[in-house]
Amino acid sequence: MARTIKTKSRASLINLAPPPRKKRPESLTGREQEILELIWAGFKNKEIGQRLKISVKTVEAHRANMMKKMRVSNTAQLLKTAIQGNIIKIR
Repeated sequence: MARTIKTKSRASLINLAPPPRKKRPESLTGREQEILELIWAGFKNKEIGQRLKISVKTVEAHRANMMKKMRVSNTAQLLKTAIQGNIIKIR
């Protein structure tokens, strides 16, 4: 007796493909943009926090989120990537 093996249809296999990746870098929030510009201006985390009336921990969290979104590991790379991506403008 012949045995038949059922296979999934081609249409159902398409649904198994991973979702499309998000555009790199992800866009920054307004607050992240504001903090990035203050970093570019040379302010330290404590100074940024005082200026924006937020805690240093919040500034650090925003900086870490920006670095993750832009896939960089330090401030120099963050600023370089922001300039190359026209996120901040050199005046």
